[in-house]
Amino acid sequence: MHIERIIVGQLDVNCYLVSDEATSDAVIIDPGDESERIVELIEGKGLRPKYVFLTHCHYDHVCAAGDLKKKYNAALIMHKDEIEMYGMTKQLCISWGYDAGDFPSPDRTVKEGDEISIGSCVFKVLHTPGHTPGGVCLYGEKTLFTGDTLFKGSVGRTDLPGGDTGMLFDSLNKITKLPADTRVYCGHGDETTIGLELKQNPFLNEQNRFRFL
Repeated sequence: MHIERIIVGQLDVNCYLVSDEATSDAVIIDPGDESERIVELIEGKGLRPKYVFLTHCHYDHVCAAGDLKKKYNAALIMHKDEIEMYGMTKQLCISWGYDAGDFPSPDRTVKEGDEISIGSCVFKVLHTPGHTPGGVCLYGEKTLFTGDTLFKGSVGRTDLPGGDTGMLFDSLNKITKLPADTRVYCGHGDETTIGLELKQNPFLNEQNRFRFL
């Protein structure tokens, strides 16, 4: 497995290109904006995107998804509980001048336990609501892509429509049971590990947790 990160958009979203080194098949995770830059990286690395995968559907994570789906004939994937959020984001972006055609319907919806494969790399879908109802993480080969569920030293906000603090902490409980050496690639900011976050992230400290609920 090979991972490329490109930071895009006004809110500095981490878009990831995750590929199988033997086949160059790839999944594009959270293409938030700047499709031209993402395409340049894909072409430069000789990748063959099969999927565009959205960890959730806030505007800063989705605005280049339509362009990339069209260019590579890649399947657009999101959790089934994120369809309503996707519609809200679409309407918001249209009001800002985006074309409605930039927001195609998903080709596939996923749920807890479903799998995404690229070459020999297999990723399991973990449903992690809280930041949004259909937020998901992708886990495989001791690597976790968390979107906006977990950050280095922080967690996703829950004060936006569809957010739920209790559900977020249930989701954090789920993913922090993964092996301590699991690499964590977040939707914003630097990468980390599960073990490091359990030690240093104040939101994961049991004594502090009740302050945030």
